[in-house]
Parts: sequence; C-alpha cells; structure tokens
Amino acid sequence: MTDHIKGIAITTLGILLVTPDTIFVRMIVADPMVISFWRGLLSGLVVLILVSAIQGQAGFRAVFKTGWLGVLYVGLIGSTTFAVVLAVEHTSVANVVFIFAAMPIFALIFSRILLGEPIRRRMVLTMFAVIAGLCIIAYGSQSSQIASWKGDLWALYVAVAYALALTILRMLKGTSMVPAIPVAYIGAAVLVGLFIDPIPAFSAQWPTFVAHGVFIGLATCLLTIGPRYISAAEVALLVLLESVLAPLLIWAIADEHPGQWAIIGGMVVIGALIISNVVALRRRASP
Repeated sequence: MTDHIKGIAITTLGILLVTPDTIFVRMIVADPMVISFWRGLLSGLVVLILVSAIQGQAGFRAVFKTGWLGVLYVGLIGSTTFAVVLAVEHTSVANVVFIFAAMPIFALIFSRILLGEPIRRRMVLTMFAVIAGLCIIAYGSQSSQIASWKGDLWALYVAVAYALALTILRMLKGTSMVPAIPVAYIGAAVLVGLFIDPIPAFSAQWPTFVAHGVFIGLATCLLTIGPRYISAAEVALLVLLESVLAPLLIWAIADEHPGQWAIIGGMVVIGALIISNVVALRRRASP
C-alpha cells in the first residue's frame, strides 16, 4: 500500500468516525455542559492512552517546548469541546456541519495573515461563494423551528478555531502536536467539571457517553495522522463527507429535516469547495 492510499484510507476512516459526533450530542439527554464534560474527558483519555503507548513521555516533552503557540493550540482545541455541543444544542445538525465545511476558507485567511501565503483568484471566488452560502443558512435560521443564530454562531466559532489551530500546526510542523490533544480535551473537561455534576446523567446513559468518547478519540488520532500523506485539496474533499452524511443520518434517525434554506446554503458551500478543490487537483496533476 502506497503512502497516498494509506493517507486516503486513514483520513476517510477518521471522517466516518467523527460523523456521528453531532448525532451523539442529539441522542444524549443531558445538560450541554455535562455532554461537553464526558465528550472531552473520555475522548481525551482515548487519545492519551494511544499517545502514551506509541510516543511515550517524549511526545509530551516536545509539545511543552512549543511555547505560547502550543498554549494557544491547546486553548483552541479545548474550547471546541463545549462549543461543538452548544452549536448542536442550539441549531440544526445540518446548519452545524455545513458551517463546519467553511473551515478551509478561514484556514486560508489565517495562512495569509500568519504565514504570508498568497490567496489565489480561485480561492477568492470560492471564498465569496462560501460566504454567500453561509448567509443563506443564517437567513434560514430565522424561520426554522430547529435552527437558531445562536447555534450558528457557535458553529462558526468552531470552524474559525479549528482553522486557526490547523494554521498553528503548520507553524509547528517540526513537532507532533498529537500529545497536545488529550491535554486540551481533559483540561477542558476538568474546567467544566468544576461547575456541574456529571455523574447522574452518565449513570443513566453510560454506554452512549462511552461510545461518543471513543468515536471522537479515535477520529481525532486518525485525522491527525492521515492528512500527512495526502494533499490539502484531497483532505478538504474528504472532510466534506461529514457535511453530506451527518444531515442524512440525523434525518433518518431523529427525523430532523434540515429545512430548504439549510439545504440550499449547504449545497452552495459544498459545491463551491468541491469545484475549487477539483480544479486544484487537476492543476496539480497537469504536467
């Protein structure tokens, strides 16, 4: 198996494992902060066990040497632990994953600001199309019973936070930041745990909580490893699988119809990103 095929296989598996994330949040009956606590703690423990077995203490020592950039990365990843849950609790799953799909655009902006990388005309056009799609989704939230601008804003925050975190990873490309993930997840869980009582809900629904944590933990590891072997355009296309599958799954499982404006806006966002990345792949393949 070539590294390219390995990268596609690992990344695809990671996407498939992270896709049920929003569905787990919908299924669990508990306060959002309780869900955030167990999501962060259990997924963080999964990653911690895997990192300790593979890298040992050396991986953690390397992360601690990254300075303020490492601290910012941990803070961003940790904050998404509860931001994802709040997004799903306050708006539709379709809105959440469609807004998440805009992450590459924010990553492009941060790459320009922090790394000085140029923004090509193709990406400028893609950016305008994605912004138009997000505006359509936001407009639909005003008339939807299951969608709200509050949840949309939390989803937008997650997209921006992950985009900045990905840019920081590129700035620290000499260091594996996988050991920082359990620090971020478990740290966020401890912080949230100071203000809640997470035990009653866990006692009643522990299999779902555990499955949620395992799925997120494994997905996080795979999505950190897989993209190292394939191009950014290929990663972006594979990530769009979640944007397609999650609304369909929640529609089938919980009968949550995304609404016509979410579908239209999502099609604009996903369509623009697909066209942009296919063009990038074709140019890369040209002699």
